[in-house]
Amino acid sequence: THMLNTLAQESALDTSFFALSWHELNRYELNSYHHRAVIDACAKKSEWTKALSCFCVMPQNSIQHNTIVYNATISACEKGGEWEKALQLFCDMSSGEMETTAYTYGAAISACEKGGSWKDALRLLSVMPQSSVETDRIIHNATISACEKGSQWEK
Repeated sequence: THMLNTLAQESALDTSFFALSWHELNRYELNSYHHRAVIDACAKKSEWTKALSCFCVMPQNSIQHNTIVYNATISACEKGGEWEKALQLFCDMSSGEMETTAYTYGAAISACEKGGSWKDALRLLSVMPQSSVETDRIIHNATISACEKGSQWEK
């Protein structure tokens, strides 16, 4: 885990994937933290397709998704400009038994902002209290920015 985290911090994406694959081939026991490190490296390079690929392969390797992995993948899609994919991941996550956090909402709302989907940003903000997740200044600013970009500043 330490090696993959270090590679992710250095945004060494190809090396991160190679290390993950090498560990899989040599039957090392991998977990969600290993995959999250690679997904973080993908996010730093705006490589949302690779992040999603890493996310999707986890269940095939009997590794369960968790909140941290979902958050990292949503963030990777947001950074890659794929707001619809980020929102789909959020919906998948919140429709199941997965806990959503302020970070989850913030990443999804930021993705909506970047995609110009002010209605979705407002909808996400409005359901946060029902999920017992507190808003913060960053979430409010992203929602305001989404409305501004959609010429909906009155909202």
